[in-house]
Amino acid sequence: MRTEDVLAAIATGLWRWDNASGIVTLDAEAARLLGLPAEPAELTEAAVRSRFHPVDWNEIDGVVNLAVAEGTLAEARLRIMDGQGRVIRTVRSRSKPLIDGDDYTLVGTLQEVAEPQPGTAARTPITGDWRRSREAFLLDAGRALAEARSTAEVLRVAASLSMPGFSPDGLAVFGVAGDRLTIIGHHGHHAGDEGPFSSMSLDTDYPAAEVARTGRAIYLPSPEEYLRRFPVTWPLAQRFGRQSWAYLPLIVAGRTMGAWMAAFKHRVAFTPDERSVLTTVARMLAQALARAGVAESERELSLGLQRTMMPVLGPGAPGLQVAARYVPTGGGLQVGGDWYDMIPLPGGTSRAGGAGTGRIALVIGDVQGHDVRAAGLMGQLRIALRAYASEGHRPDAVLSRASRFLYGITSGDGEASGNGGGRARGDLALGDGHGSGGGRGEDGGGLRFATCLYLEIDPVTGIVDIARAGHPDPAVRMTDGTVLLRPTAGGLPLGIDPDTDYPTTRFTLEPGETLMMCTDGLLETGGHDLDSGWERVRELLEGHDGESLEELADELVQAVHGPGSHHTTGPLADRREDDIALLLVSRQGTIAREAPRRTMMTVAQAEPERIAAARQHLRQLLHDWADADQVDSAVLMVSEMVTNVLIHTDGDALLVAEVTCDEKTRRLRVEVADSSDELPHKRHPGEMASSGRGLVLMEMLAHAWGVDPRGEGKSIWFELNEPPAGGDEGGVGGGCA
Repeated sequence: MRTEDVLAAIATGLWRWDNASGIVTLDAEAARLLGLPAEPAELTEAAVRSRFHPVDWNEIDGVVNLAVAEGTLAEARLRIMDGQGRVIRTVRSRSKPLIDGDDYTLVGTLQEVAEPQPGTAARTPITGDWRRSREAFLLDAGRALAEARSTAEVLRVAASLSMPGFSPDGLAVFGVAGDRLTIIGHHGHHAGDEGPFSSMSLDTDYPAAEVARTGRAIYLPSPEEYLRRFPVTWPLAQRFGRQSWAYLPLIVAGRTMGAWMAAFKHRVAFTPDERSVLTTVARMLAQALARAGVAESERELSLGLQRTMMPVLGPGAPGLQVAARYVPTGGGLQVGGDWYDMIPLPGGTSRAGGAGTGRIALVIGDVQGHDVRAAGLMGQLRIALRAYASEGHRPDAVLSRASRFLYGITSGDGEASGNGGGRARGDLALGDGHGSGGGRGEDGGGLRFATCLYLEIDPVTGIVDIARAGHPDPAVRMTDGTVLLRPTAGGLPLGIDPDTDYPTTRFTLEPGETLMMCTDGLLETGGHDLDSGWERVRELLEGHDGESLEELADELVQAVHGPGSHHTTGPLADRREDDIALLLVSRQGTIAREAPRRTMMTVAQAEPERIAAARQHLRQLLHDWADADQVDSAVLMVSEMVTNVLIHTDGDALLVAEVTCDEKTRRLRVEVADSSDELPHKRHPGEMASSGRGLVLMEMLAHAWGVDPRGEGKSIWFELNEPPAGGDEGGVGGGCA
């Protein structure tokens, strides 16, 4: 009797599906089972597809692809439809793919199976609750693996996966390093259990090694099957007491990067649907591990760049304490254009005329952009600044040379270093005008600028000389906790104009005072502008005890970038986050018990807009003054005094404000000095007069005032006495201890 007759007698048909030609060949029984006349037939793929339920066809497509990939049988249950779309029977298909290059031919059988009785809980592998739970599981698993950002997170997610109906209790992820098999991670085993499997040769008769070599999955449904196929390494697996094992390749972009083992304490038959779930998880796991590897490589590169480009601050100079922080943005390589530096300066005589041993320069800046080119330019600019400072140039000369250098390496014409009369004498030839990212080249670069704040400080005298290039002003925390922005003269950001001048501002940092320099990221991170961001930082500086700079640096960074920063968001919620660079320096020494609160600033003829900064500066100085009306009066008089200097003289105005404590009375004294010998005269302006009221206002608002001639020019001053907390002017001040 022929084989076909035997199969027909048990209602089993034969079919052959040629994937290359799309032709399906059926014997008579197979044709009958598909609802066609009971005779051999050759049909197109479309004609056969019309006989299957649409949902089942989608399922069989995945089952066949899995069988082709693994070289195993493709098994599925299929519902057969008639011409009116009604289900006439259910058949079971078992077929074997015969692979020929990129094409394959399926050869197999079709057999009718009994329908489940109405009302029973029977479910086929491709329908019902199991199918829905499988889809839900794969969606959850895919989402969790996609969110993992490191190899450790991927392994934790893989260990927590609960597969529908057959969850493994032991997992291991193997990698390939050369010709050796390595263990990336495992779950469900004790520490040290991985020893025999670490650094195993790929030629070893072990399932994971074979999977890594061939890229094909291995399913071992029983210990007997494991022993039969891998007798050499069976003793290594036997001690774990597992009953079934699945070893699947981890394939990314066509390359097998390792293997995944799922071990079960109970026996698993590894049906096509179970194999399909395991294969899908293995693919997602491989993609997640590849993404995590790239992310970890980027983080390692980022940290390496940071370590290379950011200096390691030493102990500073005797009498000074220095702390610094750098926080990159969250995306990309986490490197950008922000930087800081501390530079020991050449010894000798200080700018103040005394011994200058131990002088240092502090630099903080921000190159435009948040990409690798910005980081490269930052590195070049930092080296250039360090070189110019080490030559002994003054702060203004250091920034002028740095601006010319940055313009030269980003302008693209190679001539910037010679513009405006050539390179200044003593300037270093650190670039040829075609540096990293130079010009408007293929990298889409073009001109880039950088903001910078450069200062030199003498730890003996506390004298600070500052030059500023478009950067936020520094802030000073006084010994009593008062925090002031220190207005400084400045010029354009570096790299815009090679001939820009950078005036120098000088002041004294008293013992116990702390100077803060930062990039705009510290102020603007969290949706703030410069004003609202400064108020947030000022409150933190005032609330600090002033003891540890390291603690203060941590508090500032955490307040704007830590978990609690969402409580202090600003009005610009859509503002992009920015890198943060922070530099703190504190002068040590004996602190006067009742040191006056003193500040000064210069308002130049060419900068009348700084009158507004002077008013704001005085308000910061009087932040805890008991009488708000007196503060307004003081601000009004300062505005009048400085304006008069700019209008009636040819020189600049020097503002000095000081709060002193005499026993229990606080007194504000403000002086505005200029270089003119002409003394002011008290006038009696009419109602329509636009000037002449300055001295009248001072006589009405100040407790005392006067004009003092000096060797070169004069000084106009006034004094205000703080009233007591509850009461009358001229009494005991509310701010003295």
